[in-house]
Amino acid sequence: MANDDRDILEVLKDELVFIEKGGYVRSVHAPWKLNSTFQESATCLNYGYPYRAHPCSECHLLDFVAPEHRSEMVPCHHITLDAAGDTVKDLEADDNESRLARKVSDWLRTKIKELEEERTTQALAGCP
Repeated sequence: MANDDRDILEVLKDELVFIEKGGYVRSVHAPWKLNSTFQESATCLNYGYPYRAHPCSECHLLDFVAPEHRSEMVPCHHITLDAAGDTVKDLEADDNESRLARKVSDWLRTKIKELEEERTTQALAGCP
């Protein structure tokens, strides 16, 4: 269970904006260095820390990771992004930044829409 007091809907929306603004594009100063999706944005609880201050088990993204991958070193890289079963880990291994960004953006849009619809339904039903 996530121990993150941030609103998951806002976290996902911020990540989408980050990607759309080119947040994971390789630096011209270090073109060999692939930026790590989710880990190198404010989505990650450990963003900005020189070490892992928080375990991944506290992150909202863990809710999107299949149970068998939750103990991986970077569990959020095992989120299934599409019907074909692509994950961030798979797509990073392909070294195709634009495809990775597109797949993650599509996944984010889908999850944002689902959460918004769920909250609308709950609000109409009078649920907290």
